[in-house]
Amino acid sequence: MFQKADLLQALQSVPWFYELKARQVEQLFNIASSRRLKAGEVLFEEGERQKEFYILLEGQVSVEALVPGHGAVCMYTAEALDLIGWSCLTPFVRQRTASARATQDSYLVVFDGKDLKSLCEQDHDLGYIIMRRMANVIARRLLSTRLQLYELLLKDIHETTSYSNHHQA
Repeated sequence: MFQKADLLQALQSVPWFYELKARQVEQLFNIASSRRLKAGEVLFEEGERQKEFYILLEGQVSVEALVPGHGAVCMYTAEALDLIGWSCLTPFVRQRTASARATQDSYLVVFDGKDLKSLCEQDHDLGYIIMRRMANVIARRLLSTRLQLYELLLKDIHETTSYSNHHQA
């Protein structure tokens, strides 16, 4: 585990915190902790209660969903400065919709979701910056998911066409 001073330096190095005032970074620091994961270690499991919000500082984490008949399928690979567990800040999601597992040794900043939500509600400027950044992450992940879906559909169309052509011959 990193020292608390290392955690402050890590928070100050996150680009989307650059526009925060020193007082706001200090408030985040006061509710933050750190976590190290070894490659293969599970951060959280699908179906668990949402509690923490993470910023991945180093390493790589696979966000996986359990697909019946196929097992765990990687939906997204988080890399440095990606957010993981952001849905704990939304009003309606109560359980993890995916699992997260380190694919490399990783270092994360951890925020308790309730504490971060409370801080955002107390300081609307801070909340706006965090939610704006989170909206960018969500939009990027939706685009990534859409592209994965297109790939699957095109693969299915190709396989169906190949199967039909093969059996017509």
